[in-house]
Amino acid sequence: MSRTDWAHVDLTKYPNIITTPPGPKSKEWHDRCTKYFKGLSGQVKLFPVAFESGKGCTLRDVDGNDYIDFSSGIYVTTLGHCHPKITEAVQKYAGVLMNAHDFTTPIKTKLMEKLAEVLPGDLSGFQLYDSGTAAVEAGVRVCRAVTGQHEMISFFNDFHGKTYGAVSMGEIRSSVYGATRAPGYHMMPRPNPYRPMWTKCDGSVDTDAYIAFYEEYLGRATAHQVAAIVFEPIQGWGGSVIPPDDFLPKLRAFCDKHKILLMADEVLTSMGRTGKFLCCEHWDVLPDVVTLGKGFGNGFPVTAVAVREPHKESFEAISASSSYGGNPMACAAALACIEVIEEENLLERAVHLEKLAMKYMTEMMTRRKIVGEVRAKGCLMGIEMVKDRATKEPFDEAGKLVYQKAFAKGLAWVPAGHILRMSPPIIMEDEVLIKGLEIIEEAIEETERELA
Repeated sequence: MSRTDWAHVDLTKYPNIITTPPGPKSKEWHDRCTKYFKGLSGQVKLFPVAFESGKGCTLRDVDGNDYIDFSSGIYVTTLGHCHPKITEAVQKYAGVLMNAHDFTTPIKTKLMEKLAEVLPGDLSGFQLYDSGTAAVEAGVRVCRAVTGQHEMISFFNDFHGKTYGAVSMGEIRSSVYGATRAPGYHMMPRPNPYRPMWTKCDGSVDTDAYIAFYEEYLGRATAHQVAAIVFEPIQGWGGSVIPPDDFLPKLRAFCDKHKILLMADEVLTSMGRTGKFLCCEHWDVLPDVVTLGKGFGNGFPVTAVAVREPHKESFEAISASSSYGGNPMACAAALACIEVIEEENLLERAVHLEKLAMKYMTEMMTRRKIVGEVRAKGCLMGIEMVKDRATKEPFDEAGKLVYQKAFAKGLAWVPAGHILRMSPPIIMEDEVLIKGLEIIEEAIEETERELA
């Protein structure tokens, strides 16, 4: 079965808004659910629609409205909703063996062998979990076990999860976690090409200045017990921020110089999202520890920690197993995802869609004055809304309005304040991608007139 046989989108039928969303049935289901279900994400609060089903690159809500999906369930369904091969794999093991704790199973063994085959370098030690946060926390414990050190360094605007340790490496602010970060956690700035802290005379990002700051910080602000630097190769929650091409190689060299491990949180960026199995491969950087998730199971809750060959026995020191990590259904889903990416040449597809999106968005900038910057790496994309291109002042109100207007027109996607985030499935057809971008531009045009 080819990709388009099951995931083809007829643009004479999609998007199809028959009742202004959120419609009456969505409101009814939402009200019933949120009587009990609390702590909703910002995107749901901005557009509380109730979804009923999905297929490929489309979604349907309970009122019968059909949407083009530019969210992938928050970067999760990278291969589209209900891919037949993945669905079949999960169904099979739901009827064969649902859980066996961390005992060996044939399907787990096949997944381990496949992971070792597709991941770069000597990343060959693995443990499996059921959430990105759990994988990040396990990765931190591995770094501490390997080095015997305890401090962790992360970066401004990164996101690593919602447990105390993960939150201490990110930008979430909540009184629930206490007034301070957990002891031993540090944060440093990282280069944002659109909003750099340090620049050269020609206005380009001065990545050497960032590394010089890290040298100073390491010597004066830490207890000289740093186990690892943890980073997102491309910031997701921070707004699809792509680093300068020379930054990650320099960060790798910095860690090597100081005998610090480099841990890449690729929960969001791995498994084809950016056109590689690991996003770090774009810069030929091999981390010591990597977390995988989201698209790893294409919707089934399965994540992983991968470590390099010399460090794989460190899992024995951290009580690494978990109740649900590595259950047969999860392993089947993850293995099927990798096979689909290979069989359908989807790494190349993601790169193709990036080029197509960048061409359209770059041209859109000449037409829409509140668009400050556009960016993409594979199917990880972003648009910055600004009040003025010269000052680059963020335009949060515009970001909110564009998100809501485009959603109402039939585009399901992701807000981030003034930064619009897009993560379409990497199986998407060219014309569907362009249709989604046209909807976004139409929403931007309306917003410009409304806020003028």
